[in-house]
Amino acid sequence: MSTKPKVAIVGAGMTKFMRRAQETAKELTFEAVRAALDSANMTLDDIDCVIHGTAPDAFDGIHMKGEYLLDGSGGWKKPYMRGYVGGGTGVFAPIQGWYHLASGQFETALVVCEEKMSSCQPHPQGAFLTIFDNMTERPLKPNLLWIFALEMNRYMQTYGLNLKDIAQVSVKNKNNALQHPAAQLGKEITLEEVLNSEVLAWPVHREMVSPTSDGACAVILATEKRAKKVTNKPVWIKGVGWNLDSSYWTNRELAYPQYVENAARMAYKMAGIREPKKEIHIAEPYDPFAYKELHHLEGLLLADKGQAPQITADGVTARTGNMPSCPSGGLLGVGNPIAAAGLMKVCELFWQLRGEAGQRQVPGHPRTGVAQAWGDLMQVGTVIVVGN
Repeated sequence: MSTKPKVAIVGAGMTKFMRRAQETAKELTFEAVRAALDSANMTLDDIDCVIHGTAPDAFDGIHMKGEYLLDGSGGWKKPYMRGYVGGGTGVFAPIQGWYHLASGQFETALVVCEEKMSSCQPHPQGAFLTIFDNMTERPLKPNLLWIFALEMNRYMQTYGLNLKDIAQVSVKNKNNALQHPAAQLGKEITLEEVLNSEVLAWPVHREMVSPTSDGACAVILATEKRAKKVTNKPVWIKGVGWNLDSSYWTNRELAYPQYVENAARMAYKMAGIREPKKEIHIAEPYDPFAYKELHHLEGLLLADKGQAPQITADGVTARTGNMPSCPSGGLLGVGNPIAAAGLMKVCELFWQLRGEAGQRQVPGHPRTGVAQAWGDLMQVGTVIVVGN
């Protein structure tokens, strides 16, 4: 009999992703927590600890943001921690919940991630500017768009790709998001409309970029003994992985996300997965830019280097394909409240594996899925493998 600790996701909830002027960050957090608790038929009295993932104070315009959000996220008079690893937070937060339970310290954990990007004035880029090296990078006045344009160019040139190869991801994900009730930018869009949209920093077009969003997501984790009392459809956390590469993006090969591969191999080893292309039935890679879904599918070892565009064109990653990728609509369609974005993907796998994704449900009863997120200066990889 295996002695490996088993931890399950037993509940999930999320708010609608959009610009929300009326609700505070605390209220958004509470909305997601309430939905997750209701989905598991639990109350805060059933929760042993709380993990909150959210960006630094500047992003929400709130001083001591973790403390401010504590009661909205259910952490009042409970063991509570706040974590943040950039865009990778939404997958790393449930990993933090996992090891709290796998250690034997707690039986249940509430994991919540929130971001209110519209509060960051005049624009989130003002906060992003502060993350670059003061001596070697900030004098260049970098912004995320042109850095990602450099990476997209490198990816395209290394593997001989063109703009149509990239734009097809936007078409797929925005159309997928039409069936997501919480989506911000779900819409019918054609390849030509993506390619004809405004160029923000060549070769990045507006329709290849996720929007600024407000929103929150929450999941409830439970140990094996507790999970079986809560639900007859637990979604087990099979493996977790994370990796941190150098923050000096100028010193790395931008054509391939090695940090994602490293994190994926760690998670796959824990999950006992030896052939990801055959054993992963559904994927939610991080897609703040259209090319990043392709980039990350390759880092997750679900496509050979430079081949993710081809399997996308062949329909493999469509919702009805052999390996659906971002059936939720991803960040391109659902929205991108930084910390909450990755946890949205974990929520999607929870609903998909339980057969509760409604019109988004992929056919064939998927049994194993992987979610991945990416953050900071293109060097953080976080991966979680779940199964039913």
